[in-house]
Amino acid sequence: MTAVCPDRRCDGSGFVLDETRRIARPCSCRPARLARRKAAAVAGRIPRRYREVSFDREPLPSIERSNPPVVRAVRRYVNSIGERLDEGRGVWFRGDVGTGKTTLAMLISKAAIQADRTVAIYSLPRLLAMLRETYDDDSELSLNGLIDRLCAVELLHIDDVGAEQSSPWVLEQLYTIVNTRYEEDRAIVLTTNLDDTALRAQIGDRTVSRLYEICGDPLALYGEDRRMEADIRMPEASSRSGVEPGWPASAAKAGDDDARSTEVRPRWEPFADPLADDDDDEPLVYGRAPRRPKRGTA
Repeated sequence: MTAVCPDRRCDGSGFVLDETRRIARPCSCRPARLARRKAAAVAGRIPRRYREVSFDREPLPSIERSNPPVVRAVRRYVNSIGERLDEGRGVWFRGDVGTGKTTLAMLISKAAIQADRTVAIYSLPRLLAMLRETYDDDSELSLNGLIDRLCAVELLHIDDVGAEQSSPWVLEQLYTIVNTRYEEDRAIVLTTNLDDTALRAQIGDRTVSRLYEICGDPLALYGEDRRMEADIRMPEASSRSGVEPGWPASAAKAGDDDARSTEVRPRWEPFADPLADDDDDEPLVYGRAPRRPKRGTA
């Protein structure tokens, strides 16, 4: 199905036909079409764990109770997502482990995708692995080609900055991506556990300076690690049956001490591995560059 021309000038092909002169000339929508085609090679999907994320569902209400100014800022950004992306204005989150940085970042990326914007979502270690894979003989993209496509998406989401091993090569590639997006007025959403001093030591002053230019001051989230809190179950109130608080009735009825140790309790892990692999049978493989079949294979 041919896409509709947003300017209503062509038939969706990206070209306007001059019937009198029998020639075709590029439509005003063609540059955007080319940019979206280039971005499609690295576009990512929202990981399964975050596909239902919304302001009305946990863990967002809990995050808002702990950090209300941050969630208000995210609401404002999401409510004007098109305008923010057109301006190249991003957001970055900084703070303790398990406080909701990735969840809020995924909420922004989800809003951008729903607004029909191109989005690429990667953890920084995985993104760097993709860049290294461009040196493989069977890689479809060169290093410069991949960086060019990463810079073409309207929103680049980089999670867990600071988890990678630093090296001069890493610093150079990361700066190239961030600086190019800065020069092209392209937005970034980023999360990190590091404070300003540690982040500068990890990724360099130049890159951090560009992030401030793109995103402004980081939104700081602090509090208890919700991943740990999810494993803690408070004892329930005593019941009339005489069962000890927090244990199943079967334990008291049978008098079996082992029932307590073998009881399996549901575990809520809203902040577990944010970028776990999807097993959906979809053409785009999340977080990996497209690869050609090796020579000699069918």
